[in-house]
Order: sequence, then structure tokens, then C-alpha cells
Amino acid sequence: MQVWNDYQNSHRERFLNELLELLRIPSVSARSEHKDDMIKCAGAVQQRLIEAGADKAEVYATDGHPVVYGEKIFDPSAPTVLVYGHYDVQPADPLELWKSGPFEPVIRDGKIFARGSCDDKGQFYMHVKALETLVKTNTLSTNIKFIIEGEEEIGSPNLAKFVESHTDLLKADVILISDTAMISMDNPSVDIGVRGLSYIEVEVTGPNRDLHSGVYGGAVANPITILARMIASCHDENNHITIPGFYDDVLEISAEERKLMAKAPYNEKAYEEDLGVKALWGEKGYTTNERTGIRPTLELNGIWGGYTGEGAKTVLPAKAHAKISARLVPNQSSKIITAKLLKYFKDIAPAGVTVKAEEHHGGEPYNTPIDSPGYKAAAKAIETTFGKAPIPVRGGGSIPICALFEKALGVKIVFMGFGLDSDNLHSPNEKFDLFNYYKGIETIPYFHKFLPEFL
Repeated sequence: MQVWNDYQNSHRERFLNELLELLRIPSVSARSEHKDDMIKCAGAVQQRLIEAGADKAEVYATDGHPVVYGEKIFDPSAPTVLVYGHYDVQPADPLELWKSGPFEPVIRDGKIFARGSCDDKGQFYMHVKALETLVKTNTLSTNIKFIIEGEEEIGSPNLAKFVESHTDLLKADVILISDTAMISMDNPSVDIGVRGLSYIEVEVTGPNRDLHSGVYGGAVANPITILARMIASCHDENNHITIPGFYDDVLEISAEERKLMAKAPYNEKAYEEDLGVKALWGEKGYTTNERTGIRPTLELNGIWGGYTGEGAKTVLPAKAHAKISARLVPNQSSKIITAKLLKYFKDIAPAGVTVKAEEHHGGEPYNTPIDSPGYKAAAKAIETTFGKAPIPVRGGGSIPICALFEKALGVKIVFMGFGLDSDNLHSPNEKFDLFNYYKGIETIPYFHKFLPEFL
């Protein structure tokens, strides 16, 4: 569609500048001090949807951060695509590791560096510009709806209530999400699944106050030592998870699918060099791609306690804390796994300490059938603009709302991400390649063009 290319090429600079404006808003959902920034960002998304040609766009209040809804209905009898994304971002800490301000986007080496550049402002905004392209060139073939939330990074605690109370508003034939990655721009891929999530926090308490480590050391259990031992006990020598019943419901992948996954290009040396490690680590009996796609994991996300300031302080701390997450695969339930994790840490606590363990949030794993209309349309769209068919892969991340959407709306989800695993998601110096951003805007209109032929 030359008319699309002509329109997009003539507005490339504006498309970029609009994204940079969104990236300057520190919409960190996890921090209460950013509440006003969340409202500001939701309003900005609403305005951009209207400018792109949406018939209407509204900001809906929730018990937490707002949800933005927009729609362009050109023909009620035509198929409808519901685009999901999120405008909230992860905290930028540690700030000292950023080469430029996390909310002061800069372009270096053809990449946008800023918090949210890939996850997920840059990716959902591709869809806003794709909508504009279709509207301005009068080439719509589907109705397009948007639901852009502000709580994905904290587990979408209020989205279920919103979706369940607005099923008519959100009615669609397919849900389209760009919050995933490709293998590379030379080897395009489509995620056919994401893992679920169980996230907990553990607090270990020993004495009723911090103690002098010389006077009391050796006589009283040190909460940090105990917590470290408890965490270490979660894996055996083969890096299998030791939580009782953890693997009970894991759906084992067929040999055929493992062979298909093995076809994806993978260079272990390049992988190690990109991460700055000398060797990889993981569950025995599985490849790196399998460990990050088809196997569940248990990871320590943060640990603290005692004195961590400048200089020395010989203290035996009263408390130690840890944040722990498990990534789940098909058939595993976040509720069941969370209950097992909480029970495990309480059960193994020695007599000298008390343990408090509580859930933060969770979500279910999700798979997309490769014979679904949405997947076929996405694959054809990508093949059209990349010149080669995409490889179906399983993503290692989690999008908690997927199972909720399918249950509430009765439609399948297709993942069509244009990020890269190396984009430093949730880390300092998050980035999004300009090429990927513009390639997404180029490709997404083809999804809408091809979808009707598969429905």
C-alpha cells in the first residue's frame, strides 16, 4: 500500500516527537508520588487518540489509575480489533546507572533511550499511528478499539473489574497486543504464548531490635542468614525448584514443539556477551530458549536488611526482606502456586525467627493457537513487510490480563510485538530502535487489512 508508506514517510518526524512527549511523563504506577503524572499521561493518550481519528476517546476512573478507551467504528458490520496496551512504566531505579535521564528521552545510535520507550509506550503508540494512517488515507477495513491501562506494571489490580463491567463496550473479534519482542529484525517472530506470574514478599523477623553483632552474634539467629538459606533451598543442584508440588500441573511440551523452537536462530556466545556473563545458568535438561519459554522459574527480585549505608556498622538486624517471583507455564495456576510459595516459606522457618509471607500480585499463562485468525493475519502482515514468514516462539514475560480478557470477552489474543529482548526492559537504559518503531507503524495496518479474510 504505497499510500500508507507515503503518509507515514511524510509524518515520520511528528510520529517520533509525539512519542517523545509521552516518554517525558514519569507515569510510574508503583509510586504514589506519581499519581498526578498518571492522570496527565492518561489525558495525553486520550488526546492523541482523538487527533489520530478516533470517533471518541474517554478516560475512565478506577479504584487505582485511569483506563483510557478509544474507538473508531467505520462499519458496525465489519470485524472489530481491540488493541490493548499500557501507559504505566516501571520505576527507573537505580538512577545512577542511566546514561541519560530516564524521562528525558534521547536518540543515540538510532535508538530511543527512555523508561517506557519499548515497554509499552513506544509499542502501543505504534497502533495509534497505524490508526491515523488508516483514517487519513481512508483505508479502514476493520473497526478499531483501544484499551490502554495504567496498572500493568503492578499486576492490573483494577482491570478485571473494568473489563467485566464494560463487556459491551469492549466487544471485539480479536485482541491485538504489542507488549512482546521479536527474535530480531532479521528473524521476525510472533509470540504464541506468555508465562503466568506469582509475586510474593517474605519478611523474616528475629530479635525485637537490631543487636550488636559482637555481643549477640552466635547466640541469636540472624534474619538475613536465615532468609538467604531459605531462598537457597528453593533450588537443588540441578536448578530444579524444590517447592513441594510446584511442577504438579506443568504441561510438558511435545518433542515436535521443542524441535520447532530449536529452529529459532540462537548464538550462545553472543547471548553471553550481550549480558556480560561468562556462562549461562538454569534448569538441567533444557536449552536456554526452553528455560525462558516453556519452563517455570523462581527468581529472587530483591533482598534487603541490616545496615547498607556508607562505612561499617556491626549490627545483627532484627528483620530481613525479599521479593520473589515465579514465572508459570500452561496449566499452572497463579493462585495455587502463590499458596504453595507462601506455605513453603512459613513451613521451613526455624524456631529462632518468625516469617511473614504475603502475595503482591499474579496472573495466568496464556497461549495463542497458530491456526487462529488473529495469528494468521499477524503472520501475513509481518511476512508482507519483512519479506519472510515469522517464527512462532514462546515469550518468557507475563501479561496478567490475557486470561482475563479471553474469559470476559470470549475472544483470542494475538501478540504482535516489535521490541527486542535486549531492549533493557525494567532495567536502566531502556531503549527502542527507531527502525522497530517505524516498522511497527508500517506493519500494523496490514494486520487490519488481512484480518477479514481469515474470519
